[in-house]
Amino acid sequence: QVQLVESGGGLVQAGGSLGLSCTTSGQNFAMNAMSWFRQAPGKEREFVAGMGWSGGTKNYADSVKGRFTVARDNAKNTMSLQMNSLKPEDTAVYYCAANGRYTNGRMLYGVEEYSHWGQGTQVTVSS
Repeated sequence: QVQLVESGGGLVQAGGSLGLSCTTSGQNFAMNAMSWFRQAPGKEREFVAGMGWSGGTKNYADSVKGRFTVARDNAKNTMSLQMNSLKPEDTAVYYCAANGRYTNGRMLYGVEEYSHWGQGTQVTVSS
């Protein structure tokens, strides 16, 4: 059974930092796309950052570029998201997502393109 478990969310003041981690089990996603998404209240889930495979290019939404850093560690079956210079508009539930099929390293940006999701972790940035 495939599982994705996020950890590391919390409350932080604007300008602060938080680190998120996603641990996977049940399938090896090293050659598959994995990404972070987020969903704020009343808004649709949106792409934040991701990689087409564990050694691929790091991709970011314009809103987080230069502030967030995504990384993957095959040995630990994890994906992380380091978030710096946080803003109140970064407040959302953050989700880890993995595509269950090999796509030759192609980066995936759409919610509908990911087959496996974590339960989400809340990130709240106060002003």
